[in-house]
Amino acid sequence: MAENILKTPVEYLKGVGTQRADILKKDLGIFTYEDLLEHYPFRYIDRTRFYKIRELNGELPAVQVLGRIISKDIIGEKQAKRLVANFKDDTGSIELVWFQSIKWMDKVIQPGSVFMIFGKPTIFNGRISMTHPELELYQPKAENKGNLSLQPVYSSTEKLKQFNLDSRGLQRIQANLIDQVIRQVEETLPEYILREHQLMNRQRSLFNIHFPDNAELLRSAERRLKFDELFFIQLKLLRTKLLRTHKFKGNVFTSVGEKFNSFYSEKLPFELTTAQKRVIKEIRQDTQRGIQMNRLLQGDVGSGKTVVALMMMLLAIDNGFQACLMAPTEILAQQHYISIKSLVGEDFTEVELLTGSTPKKARKVLHENLENGQLKILVGTHALIEDAVKFNNLGLVVIDEQHRFGVEQRAKLWRKNVIPPHVLVMTATPIPRTLAMTLYGDLDISIIDELPAGRKPIKTVHMYHSQRLRMFGFMREEIEKGRQIYIVYPLIKESEKLDLLYLEAGIEAISNEFPPPLFNISIVHGKLTAKEKSSEMERFVKKQTQIMVATTVIEVGVNVPNASVMIIENAERFGLSQLHQLRGRVGRGAEQSFCILMSGNKLSSDAKVRLDTMVRTNDGFEIAEIDLQLRGPGNIEGTQQSGVLDLKLADLAQDQQILIEARKAVIKILEDDPELKDERNRLLHQYFEKRMGGISWDKIS
Repeated sequence: MAENILKTPVEYLKGVGTQRADILKKDLGIFTYEDLLEHYPFRYIDRTRFYKIRELNGELPAVQVLGRIISKDIIGEKQAKRLVANFKDDTGSIELVWFQSIKWMDKVIQPGSVFMIFGKPTIFNGRISMTHPELELYQPKAENKGNLSLQPVYSSTEKLKQFNLDSRGLQRIQANLIDQVIRQVEETLPEYILREHQLMNRQRSLFNIHFPDNAELLRSAERRLKFDELFFIQLKLLRTKLLRTHKFKGNVFTSVGEKFNSFYSEKLPFELTTAQKRVIKEIRQDTQRGIQMNRLLQGDVGSGKTVVALMMMLLAIDNGFQACLMAPTEILAQQHYISIKSLVGEDFTEVELLTGSTPKKARKVLHENLENGQLKILVGTHALIEDAVKFNNLGLVVIDEQHRFGVEQRAKLWRKNVIPPHVLVMTATPIPRTLAMTLYGDLDISIIDELPAGRKPIKTVHMYHSQRLRMFGFMREEIEKGRQIYIVYPLIKESEKLDLLYLEAGIEAISNEFPPPLFNISIVHGKLTAKEKSSEMERFVKKQTQIMVATTVIEVGVNVPNASVMIIENAERFGLSQLHQLRGRVGRGAEQSFCILMSGNKLSSDAKVRLDTMVRTNDGFEIAEIDLQLRGPGNIEGTQQSGVLDLKLADLAQDQQILIEARKAVIKILEDDPELKDERNRLLHQYFEKRMGGISWDKIS
């Protein structure tokens, strides 16, 4: 029961108390001893040396200086108010400046006191100064607890600093905690796993992550704790998958019948790619195994996922089941409905659309036909999960762009049938391999990695604002060939007003360059009503307008094969996966398509990498890997709300090797001992008993 000490509320720790505990909870989410122990340093400083003031220059990183406060003064009014102190050692003096927490700092720094200060030297008005340095009163006789050669730096906040909980303050309470609990920290991994993977034990790794004696020990501690995080994510996901296959029997689709065959031989307008055939085969095998399928289908925009999904729905119908497809927005649901209707034609099978704007009268008929089994395919938004929607025999659920739906929403579709339906999740956001293993580790993954025959890769160019006349000339040439053009402006919530002004200025420039009645423009932005948006889109789809100017991304989700040019204004303000998604809106027809990335001349290094990547490659998976490197996993769509990525130390972009090693270890453990009954896996069995309290089956995607 020693681990229970880690559940102790943080206020009981020496040096914390109620006030500090409240602010630790609010600002850092630290409630217990365990939370504090897992508040790891984000970097380490070699504090074995003190710099002299005469050695300081603006090129140095953060350094440590020992000196005396000579004088201090509060200067300026309101926003310009600052506290300035003169700090001196035996080689010279510098200014220390504070713009925040002035009152509190004024009490702390008294002339005559000797301080160890730590901060980044900068040059201002020809003099060296330090802004907001860390301070510690110099006490030569004090025991320097935890202040070792590699000193940890913890993230703190301005609020915490007022309670003496800057990085040094956090280091002190961390040292108290480790003194008190480290010997009672229990091991979480079996002995044989530590041996096989040459991992440090848990007690030593927690001590060395906070107070390492040298860089080698720090590396070993980091590796062990990263392995822990990734190992237990994989264990949860893969065990869930294993238990699900045992617990849930799936409907068996025994026959490939008349609907599937006649669609394939008579109605399919093009030859399937090798990748599409491979994926259909993988899904087909899943539906014959008698267990419930959970498969993620990844493929770039335009790779033909909808056709695969439709053929699987027809397979379900051939075996006496119904199928449904759920999309995150009305526009996407309508688009799927239209493309499915156009593929199957009239009188082939019953397909209906259900969204929030389906009239009450039509809804009633639809509900009846669904319940008596007459309606075979239902396409819709999350109106599908309402309790009123009852299926006669639901066999297959297709979910488009799954990261838009919470786990609870998906679970509701599960409950629409006695035997849970097979689930096929589709995404056009290519997911890096490591992220897919972590976020969707309990799903089987299929990838469509080639474009349909006759599709030409989109040519992408990067132009600066100064080359706008060239861009207008190119637009004219394409319009003369009978093509249509998208122009997309960024829309970032904080500056909606600014962006709208910018959009309006852009529309004005385009209208001057392409005046009516020779040219017509559709305009779509967030301030329009749904009706206005769809009528503007309708005009573009029907070729009544040549140019579509839009702000938001998803509104442009309409499939317009004749649109061959995508111009993205201020492309540097978009994320890489967003740019790739936008580019995928063109290139839907057989003609050569183009994507033009317009940007200002001043680009950050990240923005430059993003735009160069777009010009260099059309491969969504390569783009996703680079996006992961640039942004980190926490910002990739869907990972925040999924709750799976509770990573404190591991980084999916950097730690791919450790993830693969941990996953392989888990796979081997579950192959040898699926129920974790073996004595040597006792710790893993206990982990589930403690944490899970029984698995909640309706929460599984």
